[in-house]
Amino acid sequence: MPADAPAPAPSLPVDRENLRPDVDAALGAFLEDQRVRLAAISEDAAPLAEATAALLTGGKRLRAAFCYWSWRAHGGHVDDGRRTAAVRTGAALELFQAAALFHDDVMDNSDTRRGRPAAHRAFASHHRAAGWSGSDVQYGSSSAILLGDLCLIASQAEIRAGLVDLPEDVALRTRTLFDDMQTEVTVGQYLDVLAQAVPWGTDLDADEARARAVIRSKSARYSVEHPLALGAALAGAPAEALAAVPSYGLPLGEAFQLRDDVLGVYGDPSVTGKPAGDDLREGKRTVLVSRALRTATPTQSAFLLESLGNPDLDQDAVENLRGLLVETGAVAAVEQLIADLTDEAFAALDAAGLASPGTEMVAELARAAVQRSA
Repeated sequence: MPADAPAPAPSLPVDRENLRPDVDAALGAFLEDQRVRLAAISEDAAPLAEATAALLTGGKRLRAAFCYWSWRAHGGHVDDGRRTAAVRTGAALELFQAAALFHDDVMDNSDTRRGRPAAHRAFASHHRAAGWSGSDVQYGSSSAILLGDLCLIASQAEIRAGLVDLPEDVALRTRTLFDDMQTEVTVGQYLDVLAQAVPWGTDLDADEARARAVIRSKSARYSVEHPLALGAALAGAPAEALAAVPSYGLPLGEAFQLRDDVLGVYGDPSVTGKPAGDDLREGKRTVLVSRALRTATPTQSAFLLESLGNPDLDQDAVENLRGLLVETGAVAAVEQLIADLTDEAFAALDAAGLASPGTEMVAELARAAVQRSA
């Protein structure tokens, strides 16, 4: 290599030990099977398979990586027969995330996902282009809901298949954790819907408590804590090791979602795949907005509350809101909260005394999750 050549960028843990290709292969096998199954039912079902494939080809595979490297950190070995279970559980997590995204985009009325039209928008557009009868919006929303249901069914099938050769107690513990995760995310989605409906801006302590409860149940646990716990369970970790997972998994998961909330306002659309300020137009009631209301002037509060959730906000209004969030100190406060939660997570991870190289890879994934730009 020439002396002045840049050093190659280090690969993320998801790219090591052939993890991403193996997870992608498991998802590819599912997609091929789904195409055959749906075609056997009706040729008209082909768009469902194609929409699922389009969503599954994207993504960072962070949940699969947290599961796998937690399995390694709790004693799993690359030549262990349980590695297949760890990979397929990671694939099941990716399928469950796809289900959540299909449903979430409908509930949030989102226009895009990963730089492409959200599924409900794409199906609605096809309806209009074909000149079909009925409501294109209803057709798009109904199709996306069914897509989410198909991915949810697939995630359950994938984890069952991955656990089939494991000891009964390990399989039962893992499946119970996966079921608990699905229930909690569904409840978290409802809590998010509720948070968008109840009065906002009159009790700031209650607003922030509600926003953080949504973060924990809807995103933090299923994005980080549950994948880590699933990996530990697959490795046959003792009860005390499993009980320790929330001490680092939950604060890390909350920091992960808080970073997502910041990116929802300030992220680069070419990187995030969503329009700048999309969360403001959607009216997401986040910790970021709650912190702004704590220190805003009456004029700033009125502007923020009137603008939040207006789908017709132009770019000038978005820029004004972004400036307001900075001026009130909300962005700095959330960045500090992210830093504090991350420090808490790393301290707990260090205290857990997990095995190498898994513990180092979990730490590296944690840094990538909270420092990401998309």
